[in-house]
Amino acid sequence: MSVLKIGLIGDIVGRAGRNMVVDNLSEIRKKYKLDFVIANAENASGGFGLNIKNANELLSAGIDLITGGNHSFDKMEITAVMGRDLESSVDSVCKNGLDSSVEFVESKVKSSTDSAKIAESSPKSQDSSPDSPTFQMFNLSQNLTKSSFIMPILRPLNFPPKTPGSGICCINLGGEKIAVINIMGHYGINMNLDNAFYKLQNAVSAVKKLGFDNIIIDFHGEASSEKRAAFCMLRGEISAFFGTHTHIGSDDLHIQNGSFYVSDLGLCGAFDGVIGMDYKAPLQKAMSGFGKSRYEVANSNNNILQMVILTLENAKCVEAFKLRILNNKELDIINAIRL
Repeated sequence: MSVLKIGLIGDIVGRAGRNMVVDNLSEIRKKYKLDFVIANAENASGGFGLNIKNANELLSAGIDLITGGNHSFDKMEITAVMGRDLESSVDSVCKNGLDSSVEFVESKVKSSTDSAKIAESSPKSQDSSPDSPTFQMFNLSQNLTKSSFIMPILRPLNFPPKTPGSGICCINLGGEKIAVINIMGHYGINMNLDNAFYKLQNAVSAVKKLGFDNIIIDFHGEASSEKRAAFCMLRGEISAFFGTHTHIGSDDLHIQNGSFYVSDLGLCGAFDGVIGMDYKAPLQKAMSGFGKSRYEVANSNNNILQMVILTLENAKCVEAFKLRILNNKELDIINAIRL
């Protein structure tokens, strides 16, 4: 029987969130025997975006794959270490099957020497090993070399064509094939996006044709209704569907037809601020109509890490629970409802 233990971490916000990952993830991986960890880190650097140094810090701390959202490119330097040129390769697989127009960019390293040089400092840098997962990114460009993918960092799949990076990552983990899809919702998001629902349908179809049955989706969006509708469209076809973006953890985690769902994983960062940010700026804006255009990460003594742990058997979710750690102390566990 094919069994995988997967960890999912919600929006990591600023230094507080990064420290919670660095201080706790290694022990969590050991305690729960995790095979793979996915985290959304689009707010990890100063609350807005992700720089290369902090990406390397998180990957070295035990995160295997980073997803993003509307703040993915607030720190444009990150484009130097992302997989490139997703373009229309997913649509090509759906329409034409496997042909020469689709290739992969592969890497067996989480944080390469090249990325460390760009970052100028590389805490706990990891070397590749025979047991390292192989990451594969959809890629149409015939001019790119395999070295063009340095760090396993995604951005939403439905960003416009020519956007740097990729919205899909396929992982070969000791013979187990995992596909992770990052998508951006529409409600309340003032961005030029392709339709998330059609993109998800095509992406799921494409990775299945490529033999990747363990399919995990990060839906980054405001509205739980959008997330829920997308899950209803795909339940039974995917292994897990988790929401990010609101920084507010929801308690609706459940398993249905072998697919896991939660509307939002919740914040990893300063718990007693406003979604990880200092409360003064949003309070001033709410009371006066004026305020700082950019919020600042909260300086808090109460920091939280919220994480869902999944057990997948033959690409179906059979068990899931939410783990919360406050100030480096593990709190209660919330089990997923079975429907």
